[in-house]
Amino acid sequence: MNLVERLLDWERREPQRIWLCQPIDDVERRYSFAQAADEVRRAATAIRALGLPPGSRIAISGRNTAHWVIADLAISMAGHVAVGLYPRQGKATLGYILEHADIHHIIVGPSLMAGDADELVAELPAGMHSIGLPYPGVPATTRGWNEFIAGHEPLRDYVAPADDAMAMLIYTSGTSGNPKGVMLSNASLSFAIDNILAHTMEARPHEVLFSYLPLAHLMERIFGEAMSLAVGAEVHFLERPEALAETLARVSPTRFSGVPLVYSRIQAGILGKLPQHKLDRLLGLPLVGTWFKRTLRRKMGLRRVDTLGSGAAPMPPAQIEWFARLGLKVLQGYGMTENCAYAAIELPDTARPGSVGRPLPGSGFRLAADGEIQFRHPAVMSGYYREPEKTREAFSDDGWLRTGDRGRVDADGFLYITGRIKDAFKTGKGKYVAPAEIESAMARCTDIEQMCVVGAGLNQPILLAALSPNAQQRPRAELEATLGAELQAVNAALDEHERLARCIIVDEPWSPDNGLLTPTGKIRRSVLEQHYASLIAAAAAQREPVVGWAADLRRDGAPTPARRLA
Repeated sequence: MNLVERLLDWERREPQRIWLCQPIDDVERRYSFAQAADEVRRAATAIRALGLPPGSRIAISGRNTAHWVIADLAISMAGHVAVGLYPRQGKATLGYILEHADIHHIIVGPSLMAGDADELVAELPAGMHSIGLPYPGVPATTRGWNEFIAGHEPLRDYVAPADDAMAMLIYTSGTSGNPKGVMLSNASLSFAIDNILAHTMEARPHEVLFSYLPLAHLMERIFGEAMSLAVGAEVHFLERPEALAETLARVSPTRFSGVPLVYSRIQAGILGKLPQHKLDRLLGLPLVGTWFKRTLRRKMGLRRVDTLGSGAAPMPPAQIEWFARLGLKVLQGYGMTENCAYAAIELPDTARPGSVGRPLPGSGFRLAADGEIQFRHPAVMSGYYREPEKTREAFSDDGWLRTGDRGRVDADGFLYITGRIKDAFKTGKGKYVAPAEIESAMARCTDIEQMCVVGAGLNQPILLAALSPNAQQRPRAELEATLGAELQAVNAALDEHERLARCIIVDEPWSPDNGLLTPTGKIRRSVLEQHYASLIAAAAAQREPVVGWAADLRRDGAPTPARRLA
């Protein structure tokens, strides 16, 4: 069944079952399957009335809300394809996607920050029709959602599209260049959803999900929207970013997934109130430690979960161990938009440190001669939208999806990601360095929240590092000593040409807003190298100190980089 069919199945079987729970001004609106399906049907009729050619692309922008999901399903029911946009999509990327996908209608929801939705609407090209979802913070210049669907009867003649018809068009953020539109068919989604359920996450009664990762990304569309329809889960949404901790504690989901940056923020929030040495002492006390773990998990909103899902980027082993001490087992998954997130995942009883688990049944996994991870299965994308050449490049000559990731498999079949093939760089000594493995080793240092190893053309690699919130409060001399010791310990296990010569502490956070991270938190290596080129050159010209500060290097003559890149 496709997603619309799954909704209609719940409408028929359990119409009064609660599905979507949306806070508005701190008052929760709850939609049953019957109520949500009725609004989806009415919106589908209204969208059909626009007279668009079948399969037209319609954009949805804004943070996760109940109506984001309702609009997505209504677009599908009407015979079209939704294109999700990130809440704070860069202006250039926004314009590119709207033009590339030939989008003429956009549904606008509330954004993460006040004024962002107004800014987005103001930047829309002439002739773009905008419809505003019924939430505070949506520009009054848009046509209101309630007005848009008013007077339209629920659509009753829905006919499911062909299995090979495009169900989703998801633009991957990418770490360089323009985003690519990944075409996923109804068959791709069904295969991925059914097999993920069968092999990784058996449904339990009364599942509760917390939807906060962007719905524009495949991870949330699959593990939030699609899985809620597959198992009949109750879905809760976040109204304000600053209320993440309190909302999570109130919702108390039965499953929770995130990206490493989210887990870093959770960890930093706890350590900001309870220093590590005090936490260690409490956890080590007989009886009290068990009680304290339960209390802490309840306050975190994680009392009903035993495992935490992590994806999009590798999580440092030290962080995995930290959560394990709280009784929370982190299970890392590996996948990409192009294979509909169906690739490999750790399971509770077979997790192995450093790996992403075994390739999933039916994933058609193999390692190419150069170590590239490749897949071939029914969930693999149809191709890149309007990009035949890039589609050809994405597949091997014999039809396997090329991930661009390098990996290895141990004797028991566990997969380990060793980095991106294109990320390897050649130093000035002519030696190749894979930065991801060095970053993984350095990630045990909790003082560093984000990092990037650079070194193309340099005698030795250099580490760019952004401090964690807690580290920013520590004395500078103490930090320099700690980081210097960590650098020395990591270097001891590396080959000579891989050893880090210096660490540069940058003085600005890396985020999607300034273009240094993708919307899912991955570092943009080429952008970071360009952004900090003068600092890297200045640091490479010096031998001391081992730990340097961006402000000091600028004072010595390196110019200040531009503040906003996107």
